[in-house]
Amino acid sequence: MQVEPSTDSTLIMTGFHALSVPIRLAVVDLLKDRELCVCDLCQHLDLSQSKLSFHLKTLKEAKLIHSRQEGRWIYYSLNLPQFVIIEQYLAEFRRHATIFPLRNCAR
Repeated sequence: MQVEPSTDSTLIMTGFHALSVPIRLAVVDLLKDRELCVCDLCQHLDLSQSKLSFHLKTLKEAKLIHSRQEGRWIYYSLNLPQFVIIEQYLAEFRRHATIFPLRNCAR
């Protein structure tokens, strides 16, 4: 019997997948201070809009970023609640690390 992942589990998996590519990490880094237009992202990352759009789509599917259209431009910003979900998931490992001491794995 195969167990279907919960919605949170799916969002966490897609979030990790989205953050596993350096270009997408660079996008997140640029957006952590402010909302940016796609043209600004292209300029900062030295990428064409067509190449960047694939990465932005992946980040949107993982619900890590929001987009809004203003005129002919699309502006992107971080979806901070989704980062909180990932952070809380990782915090569980930190919490358990205090329970289990580090092992000396000398070989």
